[in-house]
Amino acid sequence: QVQLVESGGGLVQAGGSLRLSCAASGRSFSNRAMGWFRQAPGKEREFVANISWNGETTTYADSVKGRFTISRDNAKNTVGLQMNILKPEDTAIYYCAAARSTLATTREGRYDYWGQGTQVTVSS
Repeated sequence: QVQLVESGGGLVQAGGSLRLSCAASGRSFSNRAMGWFRQAPGKEREFVANISWNGETTTYADSVKGRFTISRDNAKNTVGLQMNILKPEDTAIYYCAAARSTLATTREGRYDYWGQGTQVTVSS
């Protein structure tokens, strides 16, 4: 069992930065790949970024590539998402998720545990 709690969301102007953090509890955190997803109003939830169990492999959605950076600290059971050069279209609820295995995946169905989400709003 893994419990996830996101923090760090808020309101920021376009071009600004935010850092999201996800705190995990449970013994299996370091054995799982982790991901960030987001859901904008009226849209389906979409993949943002993922990271393998050891942090060596990361993947990003094309829409955030070069602006967002995912990281993890297995000693502290945390996953971070540094978001730079934010755009109004980045406005969404951001969710942290724990994958079923060590392999990073973009497929939402392969994530077993989800946080409650944190709101990110980017004003123009």
